[in-house]
Amino acid sequence: MDKQLNEFNIEAFCNDLTDWFRKNKRDLPWREDQDPYKIWVSEIMLQQTRVDTVIPYFNRFISLFPTPKALAEAEEETVLKAWEGLGYYSRARNLQQAVKEVTEDYGGVVPDTKKEILKLKGVGPYTAGAITSIAYNKPEAAVDGNVMRVMSRLLTIYDDIGKVTTRKRFEDIVESLVIHTNPSDFNQALMELGALICTPRSPSCLICPVQEHCSARAEGVQDLLPVKAKKKPPKAKAMKAVVLENEKGQVLIEKRPDTGLLAKLWQFPNCEDDSRTGEELRRYLYERGLQEPQTIENVQHVRHVFSHIVWEIDVFTGKIEEDAALCGTLKWVNKEEVDTYPFPVSHQKIIDYVIKEEK
Repeated sequence: MDKQLNEFNIEAFCNDLTDWFRKNKRDLPWREDQDPYKIWVSEIMLQQTRVDTVIPYFNRFISLFPTPKALAEAEEETVLKAWEGLGYYSRARNLQQAVKEVTEDYGGVVPDTKKEILKLKGVGPYTAGAITSIAYNKPEAAVDGNVMRVMSRLLTIYDDIGKVTTRKRFEDIVESLVIHTNPSDFNQALMELGALICTPRSPSCLICPVQEHCSARAEGVQDLLPVKAKKKPPKAKAMKAVVLENEKGQVLIEKRPDTGLLAKLWQFPNCEDDSRTGEELRRYLYERGLQEPQTIENVQHVRHVFSHIVWEIDVFTGKIEEDAALCGTLKWVNKEEVDTYPFPVSHQKIIDYVIKEEK
């Protein structure tokens, strides 16, 4: 047992926390039952995304793919379109691949052990712990940033939560606690506490149901925890994109590579280009067998921030008299069809401004 737990009243803490949760838990669609598939989908969606944002996506996703079998059999592009706007599209691809494994290897039933769930594509310790504890009520830890923040304050742990060793320490601590209570309620309660009360800034200590167990509050250091080393700011990348229209009124879209950032999504032709004249963009079009547009106009600037990079995109429009011979990743589509393809958020902004505004 971790030394920080030596003087911690485990039983009283677990009772106070779970009692609060049962009385105050939010009414969320994935809590309507203990369906492990729905819990799995929700946990993947909730990574890097707020609950209020996830709810409509979750409801639509489950209506389209109500079972692992339905998701496994869906076209990948249909899945990506349903995921459009949530970002981190590799999560959707990994989820679909994992449910294919569930369908093939487990008869469409999500495994009920952490060991088996961890074998699935893209599933890490947190997700596996969440599924097995919430859906199957097994005493497994489910430790994410929310939980590490809560536990670091409760026990005044100053270890950097960005380190793997720190996460492992918190997993061991939660495993020591969860065996004393109802695992499903306990793990959800920790997450709920972090989301509603023990927030990253200005935690609501006065209304916290476990305030008497919190050593950070007793010491007045709750605002100093958790400790996390600052990341380097994302680097800016100057880009240029173009919405090209042919004589038929169609626009040109391009499919991104099968691997890497935003893999397999569609976009408007674009490239890294920090010139004023759009020299690199012209070269990019030429290399793809496209003639230089007759007229080209700068109509929009789009800024999109990733965790590691910022796209600063100057958006142009242009017209081409003839249909060009297109390479395999390029495609002419009618404007009203553009919305049927999955686009990253940055290029959805282009669609909204350039394509939809002119209708």
